[in-house]
Amino acid sequence: MPKTSAGIHGWGAYIPIYRLPLSEIAKVWGWHPEQYKGLAVEEKAVAGPDEDATTMGYEAARNAIARAQVKPSEIGAVFFGTESKPYAVKPSATIIAEALGITPFTMASDLEFACRAASEGLRALSGMVSAGLVKYGLVVGSDTAQANPGDVLEFTAASGAAAFVVGPSDGAAAIIEDSVTFVTDTPDFWRRGLEPYPLHGEGFTGEPAYFYHIESAVKALFEKTGLRPSDFKYAIFHQPNGKFPVKVGQDLGFTMDQLKDGLVTPMIGNTYNASALMGFARVLDKAKPGDRILLAPFGSGAGSDAYSIVVTDAIEAKKPLAPTVDQYLARKVTIDYATYSKSRGIIYVIK
Repeated sequence: MPKTSAGIHGWGAYIPIYRLPLSEIAKVWGWHPEQYKGLAVEEKAVAGPDEDATTMGYEAARNAIARAQVKPSEIGAVFFGTESKPYAVKPSATIIAEALGITPFTMASDLEFACRAASEGLRALSGMVSAGLVKYGLVVGSDTAQANPGDVLEFTAASGAAAFVVGPSDGAAAIIEDSVTFVTDTPDFWRRGLEPYPLHGEGFTGEPAYFYHIESAVKALFEKTGLRPSDFKYAIFHQPNGKFPVKVGQDLGFTMDQLKDGLVTPMIGNTYNASALMGFARVLDKAKPGDRILLAPFGSGAGSDAYSIVVTDAIEAKKPLAPTVDQYLARKVTIDYATYSKSRGIIYVIK
């Protein structure tokens, strides 16, 4: 039996139209293809000059509400997870809630936990709905990821958003069966106040952070529920590049057939808070009733959640109500490094 009485009523994504090939970054900074091909990413999505984490989050949230078919006034909480909010002091959640017609009688908060902040919101809403504190809640993960020009992080730091409406299990497209969180204080990635770009704690980035936390969370979920990799149709992990989610999935016993539909980073880069959740949205676009999904987001600092989610019959009627992730993936315009630099404010006119 599910350990919660909450589920996903609507899901949505947004990917900006612009794409920057990794070869463009390499050409400018003198990287040889052998130096970055191990990232397993071809190009990254770039926000336009009139887009930021809030505008993209709004688009994804609008799609999620369209699929949920709920009145905005029924949404009692809005959580916004991002590393790149436009205001240092001012919530973005209120902007999105106001634009969608959810205000004024709602909770609204920005959450922070690197790439895992939106997943923290998903866990919180699952508990709030199960406890009867709200009927529906909205969680949004959106980022215009920052990277120091010329740094290896620039090859993958991308832009995109994903959003979900959480509500009672009755009528949900997918039921959250159970979930586990595993966190420690691990300095693998950070950006201090007033610094424009984040830094990597190189010795902590891979095994001590990403792999250790995801594997610990997923194994704890298996122990708690008695489930095994073979019980899942799909498995989705945080995607800092195209290589890590495949390795951690296979290390945990999943096959490439279970992993492939949730992989989006090879096509658009790492969208940070939208990374694993974008993969989850893509899987929901394709999933059939009865399918069980493993979802394991990760955030530096460091922590991972692991969810077991089961798709219901209600999903089929919801799929056509908003654009799919694949439709956003197909909608693209290739740009060069100069256009990207101007759009993202790396170069600008001094007036």
